[in-house]
Amino acid sequence: MATNLHNLSEYDPSSVPSAQGMRFGIVVSEWNREVTGNLLQGAYDTLVKQGAREEDITVQTVPGSFELVYGAARMARSERFDAVIAIGCVIRGDTPHFDYICQGTTQGLADINREGRVPVVYGLLTCNDMEQAEARSGGMLGNKGDECAVTAIKMVDYSRRL
Repeated sequence: MATNLHNLSEYDPSSVPSAQGMRFGIVVSEWNREVTGNLLQGAYDTLVKQGAREEDITVQTVPGSFELVYGAARMARSERFDAVIAIGCVIRGDTPHFDYICQGTTQGLADINREGRVPVVYGLLTCNDMEQAEARSGGMLGNKGDECAVTAIKMVDYSRRL
């Protein structure tokens, strides 16, 4: 479903398992910090609201979105986390750099997920402009960080049920 048809922060809390006893790693890009900071806050608050203890949430920063791949891989391989959330924001510019960063980051995070150690949740905003990024990081379309946290909780629950 297109984001503009769905508020990223709207979910039925009763449809989300308790996050009690779950451990989460969050790797967040420093680039576009005003956006990624909001996404991080949304993810963190939702994890706590759903029962995760603050001491069971580890946040690490990396310089940019491309570095999310390395950061998420290290977290996933550490065996300290039940799920990893990768948060970043790339905004289209005048060069093809946007395409390379988005494609490389997406493929890298998919490869880590394929390894199957722990779920890696894709929280990379790929926007045409700052207005779209703001709308998806706590603005009129909600906060993608909330959605990422709910996804992480559900994926940990899924893993535990297998």
